[in-house]
Amino acid sequence: MGGIAVDRLRSVIERVERLEEERKALAGDIKDIFSEAKSAGFDVKTVKDIIRLRKKEPSEIEEQETLLDIYRRALGM
Repeated sequence: MGGIAVDRLRSVIERVERLEEERKALAGDIKDIFSEAKSAGFDVKTVKDIIRLRKKEPSEIEEQETLLDIYRRALGM
């Protein structure tokens, strides 16, 4: 078929499709956990912010907080 390794192509496509299904299932699980957090009285937006911050380096967080403080002061906040 025009030099295409059909079996290899099919394998690649099927693996991606399986991973996409797993990702969809994981997204559902994550949504359930956020619903659980909300039911427990946690602010979901803040929980998401904490998760985002935990992925960053401390120096990056410090720089971001410093800039935020500078911008707030500039706006009189």
